[in-house]
Amino acid sequence: MTTSDPFLQLPGFAPLSRLYLKVEGLNVAGSIKLKTAKALVASAEWAHGPLAGRHLVESSSGNLGVALASICASRGYPFTCVADPNSNEGALATIRAFGGFVDIVTERDANGGYLGTRLARISSILDTDPSSLWLNQYANPANPRVHEELTAREICDRFSRLDYLFVGVGTGGTMMGCARGLRRKFPRVRIVAVDAAGSVTFGGPPATRRIPGLGASRKPENVDPSVPDDIIHVPEWSAISECRRLARATGLLAGGSTGSVLAALRQYAPRLSGSEVVIAISPDGGQPYLKSVYDDDWVTRHSLWTAAGPPVESLAGPPVESLAGDQGAGEQLEGGVR
Repeated sequence: MTTSDPFLQLPGFAPLSRLYLKVEGLNVAGSIKLKTAKALVASAEWAHGPLAGRHLVESSSGNLGVALASICASRGYPFTCVADPNSNEGALATIRAFGGFVDIVTERDANGGYLGTRLARISSILDTDPSSLWLNQYANPANPRVHEELTAREICDRFSRLDYLFVGVGTGGTMMGCARGLRRKFPRVRIVAVDAAGSVTFGGPPATRRIPGLGASRKPENVDPSVPDDIIHVPEWSAISECRRLARATGLLAGGSTGSVLAALRQYAPRLSGSEVVIAISPDGGQPYLKSVYDDDWVTRHSLWTAAGPPVESLAGPPVESLAGDQGAGEQLEGGVR
């Protein structure tokens, strides 16, 4: 796999033989959110003119905050990221390194998450700082539009056939944009939305979540629940297990959202014949998760070893089962790929 060719063919998800992971964590900001950040800032510049003297504000658990901080640093815009205790420490440190300010809320909202509290803090900032401008990734149409124009197009340019797309849902921008863009070329493609157990995005019961990225304690305005063909809720222990398995089998360090997407794939794969062309989106790399998903002490502290399922293997223990088996884990682009 190279940075110019971010589609990694994954074995080990029987019966699938044409499963490709679209790796989005190789850009300078480390996640797919760089696309979103560029679109949000461009939208603000188009709507408000030059933003010199404006204070940009956004709610983020890490990845979008990093991308926005990078862009704002290059353009001289003050930036505040409103985050919470679940946010990645490494991502918050990166935001600060770019000159951004991190405002952490600590009180949970009515659904047990932090999104409602983060948005309330943004409202307070807007009320007290006349120069502030909220980019609003949750409702801004620039969010899904950039993934319709870029992420979906990147897939369409490489593949001549596509049967399934597995995509994680946070704000809904990636899922909504990809669905629109892909269905123009592949009208029969099935969109499988992957959400975190405990998220209320698709009407599920709220519960405490520890891994940032997927899910929400408040339904994002950009999400239309009728768009995906299937919705799978993934428990966090399963996402952790898949992250660790992927790292040991392929050498790819992926973030928690990727683990959730792969866990959904493992659950869904037995329903398929094996001939389908399937793409799963990996939104970010795993470096910011070294002190959470890949940290045995963190997993133990949050009781995620055996929560709702089989134990997640310790990194100090025997190797996890390889994804590759006897096939090997290579970057073979075939079976409908241009």
